[in-house]
Amino acid sequence: MRAITSFDLLERLGRTRLSRHFFLRDFLYSEIANFHVLPNLPEDPQLMIAAGTRLATECLDPLVETFGPIAIRSSYRSVLVNGFGNERGLNCARNEANYAGHIWDRRDAAGRMGATACIVIPWFADQYERGRDWRDLAWWLHDHLPCSALQFFPVRAAFNLTWREEPAREISSYIAPKGRLLAAGATPREGAETRAARYTDFPPFRGITYPSVPARWQKDPA
Repeated sequence: MRAITSFDLLERLGRTRLSRHFFLRDFLYSEIANFHVLPNLPEDPQLMIAAGTRLATECLDPLVETFGPIAIRSSYRSVLVNGFGNERGLNCARNEANYAGHIWDRRDAAGRMGATACIVIPWFADQYERGRDWRDLAWWLHDHLPCSALQFFPVRAAFNLTWREEPAREISSYIAPKGRLLAAGATPREGAETRAARYTDFPPFRGITYPSVPARWQKDPA
């Protein structure tokens, strides 16, 4: 797809299907862009689509198929929008730190493709607001999904989930105990059995059953 220079191209971009459950339009909304009337449009739509497809397919679809609907708090930011937010202290890291993160259409300094979405899982948020430890969800995510980075926030246990090539596998939080739960490349301090004991009452992984597609309407085998 070409650079977005018309409404028609933007409409086509938004209709791009990234995975079973997500279209690209789901990730384009930005409160910064909306309030300050800034275009939140990619310079490289093809890279954006490629990174978003991996994020949606490998990380977000499994969440929906395990916990039901999830809420996307924020996700893609253009270089323009993210830079504006960083300059004005609107909770945006500098652009270079957000390449292959919230800025999907730029590779990071190591040449890796990536994408970030800030997620709330209502099923877990209700429990968190009654006192459940955010680390129960953090370790579940780490143990079940190919996340490169997880970063948790106090309101409703929202978290940034980053998919990236050559994943760092790190976890940090602004919720007590604040700081780094797992450094990049490190071995978790809690063993596999201890981690699993935290989430024994979670629903089965990808356990939600969806209606099957009638055989005559299924895609032909590749």
